[in-house]
Amino acid sequence: MAITFTVNGQEQSLDVEPQMPLLWALREQLGLTGTKFGCGISACGACTVHLDGRPVRSCVLPVSAVDGKTVTTIEGLASHGVLHAVQEAWIAHQVPQCGYCQSGLIMAVVGLLAQNPAPSDDQIDAAITNICRCGTFARVRRAIHSLAQRGKATS
Repeated sequence: MAITFTVNGQEQSLDVEPQMPLLWALREQLGLTGTKFGCGISACGACTVHLDGRPVRSCVLPVSAVDGKTVTTIEGLASHGVLHAVQEAWIAHQVPQCGYCQSGLIMAVVGLLAQNPAPSDDQIDAAITNICRCGTFARVRRAIHSLAQRGKATS
């Protein structure tokens, strides 16, 4: 069954099993390996991508659910070679340590800031449920607040 959807601004058509997780379609079929496999049960968030602008966990989402829709991965976040504001804040605040979970975490934060450009700590905690084994959550929070203070949460 052909599934047609837009990924990072480019239309893609894949002839895959409809129940294949979107994560594997992105990584194995399209070669977009920035989205990571973490737990396979939607708990850790390493696989977070955007579906029609909203964060979703791609490890449990069947590829058939994205037919006719738009998916953005970490590879599509930068625009014309310019990093997204959240990516810049990650660098400025030295958020990552090992970096494995960071693409999913960045995608979750971009989704949060699109809905709430100046979240409180409680709102960050409620919305960002990604797991980072390195424990850089204090840096994540600082990076988010720096974007809100500069008014750059969604660019």
